Amino acid sequence: MNTVSNAVLLAGNSPLYSELKILLESKGYSVLSFEQADEHKHEIRLAIEVNNLDLDIKKSTIKQMDMLLPANVPILTSSLAITATEAASWTEYSERVCGFGTFVPLIERSLIEVAPALQSTPLIVEQVKSFFDVLGKESEIVEDEVGLVFPRILSLIINEAAFAVMEGTATPEDIDIAMKKGTNYPYGPLEWGDRIGLDEVFAVVKGLHRDLAEERYRPAPLLRKLVLADRVGVRSGRGFYSYEKQEVYQP
Repeated sequence: MNTVSNAVLLAGNSPLYSELKILLESKGYSVLSFEQADEHKHEIRLAIEVNNLDLDIKKSTIKQMDMLLPANVPILTSSLAITATEAASWTEYSERVCGFGTFVPLIERSLIEVAPALQSTPLIVEQVKSFFDVLGKESEIVEDEVGLVFPRILSLIINEAAFAVMEGTATPEDIDIAMKKGTNYPYGPLEWGDRIGLDEVFAVVKGLHRDLAEERYRPAPLLRKLVLADRVGVRSGRGFYSYEKQEVYQP
């Protein structure tokens, strides 16, 4: 048996996965997959799940973590598409589940939002906050709502910008220039969406619409089409912009 220490079980298909893995290893954690975790489950200090778009996979992953790990090991779940309370309801030991949320690139995020589930114990929440302290990230407790604060607000701005492109109000470039100059944002909303990953943005907006069932949270059809076509932005080479030729997407 290989020896591991200070281990974290990390699972999911979000772009956050690879950036978290690099950060964890840089802080001295052993990052384990499910294949490795069964052999080392008593060395695992915390589990992190980062699926957002496919809720069936998310549910399966969280249930697998819950069955595998001792009952005192915290499970951190991305709360971009569902609440931590719903994720905790899928588990036997629901008191150890806590939500969190952020977007990539992680290096640009000094703060991580933490959203305790209704079932989370104060001890678990303190362990989660201490964990982020070790990673060099400030944490802020927010209410357990889909998308939390920064991811929710930014995703809705990007979604509205996608509607504007779809309706022919302006080109992606013109929208981004107007928003950067008008708000002093570091990026325009469509460029920002491409950097984050349009699939992550779509997951937030889709989750809000699923949870709240209000028309104002309806995902823009153009955003959905781009995700279905795997044109999710910088990561895939195309989104609202093409990153090989720097061409602007035309609906």
